[in-house]
Amino acid sequence: MKFGANTWIWFAPVTVADIKSVAPQMAKGGFDMIELPLEMIDGFDTKEAAAVIREYGLGVSTCAAMGPDRDLIHEDKAIQENGKAYIRHCIDAAQTLGATNLVGPIYSAVGRTWQMTDDERARDTDLLVKQLKELGAYAADHGVVMGVEPLNRFETSFINLASQVIEVVDRVDSPGCKIMLDTFHMNIEERSLGDAIRAAGPRLVHLHSCENDRGAPGSGHVPWNDVAQALKDINFDGPVVIESFTAKVKSIARAAAIWRAMAPTQDIIAYDGVKFLRQLLG
Repeated sequence: MKFGANTWIWFAPVTVADIKSVAPQMAKGGFDMIELPLEMIDGFDTKEAAAVIREYGLGVSTCAAMGPDRDLIHEDKAIQENGKAYIRHCIDAAQTLGATNLVGPIYSAVGRTWQMTDDERARDTDLLVKQLKELGAYAADHGVVMGVEPLNRFETSFINLASQVIEVVDRVDSPGCKIMLDTFHMNIEERSLGDAIRAAGPRLVHLHSCENDRGAPGSGHVPWNDVAQALKDINFDGPVVIESFTAKVKSIARAAAIWRAMAPTQDIIAYDGVKFLRQLLG
């Protein structure tokens, strides 16, 4: 396995200067890779960032930030098209950075929740499958895999469970479209984290490892032994990335409901977390 951290732990939006400041610390602190959120179109120079990351011998993954104007299943087709254009940009950026994985809730805006009848859910699922077939082909052509992520019920009403994302990914049936799971969201939604991971099986290409309160993995009540056994059962060898957020960046704190510090310092979340994960999984 490769162990990483998402730069949202420390700052947002990420800049090349931020990458230069954190990459050497991550390389020394037990990380194999860095995960970069792609919040804005052309938010930073991806070629320069790639050179910095290579300098410190780190791998890289990327994550999408789905906002109100980036929604693949919105009733407004202009918003759908903008969402697809954004994901294509993210795929291009991932390729330039040398990342194979682009992960996130690649379907709808984070925070958008709405009531659906069974027929409406089926209609939106059909639309999403159509959109992801197109994007999955584009991703595969660029050597990138999208990891579609279920979120908890407070951040979306559409895909909350591993079983729901499995249905979508199986229908898309593309090497460019797989699954990412996140222990924070699973801890809210799944009856068994281990069973959810085992159900995803070979479709799982990426794991976000968060504690139940978004603190350092191992500091709360996520059933980590269950997670570890399930990853072993499916022979998972992909990235395990710590994702948390800082309350100092107001826009991110609002979106992720981070109203207080989850540790005395953000470094504790990252570096205590990776020590725990290496002991658990390494």
